Amino acid sequence: MANRILVISTFIAISFSMVASFEPSPLQDFCVADPTSSARVNGLACLDSKMVQANHFSFSGLHIPGNTSNALGSAVTPVFVGQIPGLNTLGISMARIDYAPWGLIPPHSHPRATEILTVLEGRLLVGFVTSNPDNRLITKVLEKGDVFVFPIGLVHFQRNVGLGSAFSISSLSSQNPGVLLVANTLFGSTPSIPNDILAKAFQVDKPVVEKLQAQF
Repeated sequence: MANRILVISTFIAISFSMVASFEPSPLQDFCVADPTSSARVNGLACLDSKMVQANHFSFSGLHIPGNTSNALGSAVTPVFVGQIPGLNTLGISMARIDYAPWGLIPPHSHPRATEILTVLEGRLLVGFVTSNPDNRLITKVLEKGDVFVFPIGLVHFQRNVGLGSAFSISSLSSQNPGVLLVANTLFGSTPSIPNDILAKAFQVDKPVVEKLQAQF
């Protein structure tokens, strides 16, 4: 009986350690990122706490709309550890997203973060696709003040379907969530994924693949 309790206790301890290890809890008040450090760690090395200032924990300009004059009609203003060094090890970040009329944030995923999006102006069509084998599209039109969650790692998108410009704020569960744009990843990698692999995967002819690769 004692051995069984020990096994169960060990399993629970390992489970909790695995959960905690995904985004480890800070072991100090803060660890302001030091981008000049040559130390190689999972994240960024800590700046000497005696050198920390208030500006390491602040960011200005989130009220300024991003430039949506591009092919997608959208702009992302990130507030990640690169913008606020004090976010290092804290497991949280945010971004402002601006959309021109019919502007699009194309299908993408965040390998290290769940995203919760709030519409502050306009009307957005949002959605994500579940993993294999279902590949189910879960989608909804959001109005001003609505909130939507994109689970970690799942491919998702946003599109402005209102009459004017729109913008939203996203919070993410990592100081460095990462982003994988589906089209850029598949057709714009360096070096390129071989044409025959993509042609077979998408069940199209190689010229189609070559035309898509030329866009990226």
